[in-house]
Amino acid sequence: MKFVVSSSIFLKQLSAINGVVSTNPIVPILENFLLSLDGNTLTVTASDLQTVMITEVEVESAEKGAIAIPAKLLLDTLRGLPEQPITLQVNNETFGTEIISDNGRYKLSGENPIDFPKTPVVNRGQSVNFSSSALGAAIANTLFATSTDDLRPAMTGVFVQMGGENATFVATDGHRLVRYRRTDIKSDNDTSMIIQRKALNLLKSCLPSEDMPVKAEFTSSNAFFSFGNIRMICRLIDERFPDYENAIPTNNQNTLTINRMEILSSLRRISIYSNRTTHQVRLKLSLNDLIISAEDLDYSNEANERLMCEYNGDDMEIGFNAKFLIEVLGNLSSKTITFELSAPNRAGLIIPVDQEENEDILMLVMPVMLNTYV
Repeated sequence: MKFVVSSSIFLKQLSAINGVVSTNPIVPILENFLLSLDGNTLTVTASDLQTVMITEVEVESAEKGAIAIPAKLLLDTLRGLPEQPITLQVNNETFGTEIISDNGRYKLSGENPIDFPKTPVVNRGQSVNFSSSALGAAIANTLFATSTDDLRPAMTGVFVQMGGENATFVATDGHRLVRYRRTDIKSDNDTSMIIQRKALNLLKSCLPSEDMPVKAEFTSSNAFFSFGNIRMICRLIDERFPDYENAIPTNNQNTLTINRMEILSSLRRISIYSNRTTHQVRLKLSLNDLIISAEDLDYSNEANERLMCEYNGDDMEIGFNAKFLIEVLGNLSSKTITFELSAPNRAGLIIPVDQEENEDILMLVMPVMLNTYV
């Protein structure tokens, strides 16, 4: 097996799927890329058993064959080479591999490709088409709110509901919740699934900067995404997602409208003085007036700031974890936001005022009890 390929193009395609490769996988073969050659098309596969990423590279060859090559060694070699055509030559019996450049030869040991896990195939899957920008926005607005607690696996991914009118993406870690809805992503049949956090992170990183169509297919156990020359297959989380609709409070009679960057900058300054364990900040609300404060009794630190705002409702004081509030506000792009509040012990809703035509964003942050310090 032998082929010639551009070193920079080869490196770019391998880098796009390298995030799947684990450093210490359960199965050692997964430290490798699977290279499958069929004439001028080289198919490269990376897998961690839960997620598979595949890319295709155009090469100069008239042969067929396959080899599993150590991913790190191959990538490090390509990163050190200047742009040039390189030849990759494989001994089909010993799987010994040689990379030949303009001024060097590099030998490495490959493995038998038959040991590489088989790629799942679509079997009567449901198909949906949408733009890469819509998918990227959905991932960016929800991924940060997923849980890292493996004891609650349903919350470690993003819950996706699709129907004839829209698609809803939901993520929560128990302290905050994001519901992101798009009317330009629709499905002929109602369906729901939980997609893994790692898979969505990888998908987000390899989505192209220019807008292009993405095809998604879903079965009962896997999700398939394809765009350009990249394909991804990821195993779905087989758990029941929490009833998020019941967590969203209604009849929120107190509304605060304020510039997002002003309150975000203030929270970042004030949080420096908050308790190091609770990260608690207080929001004291009165007519068109907001006072943000924090204190750490252990070190006698305290700070407060007054901000102008539009507030309609009863005077109230509510506490939040500054880290969660800052992360929620930092992931929004809207210039102005509205807080909807009902009581100091009920969750607060954050809604962007200026949203895009096809999207509906709602973010929920749970309050913390005031006057509680550890």
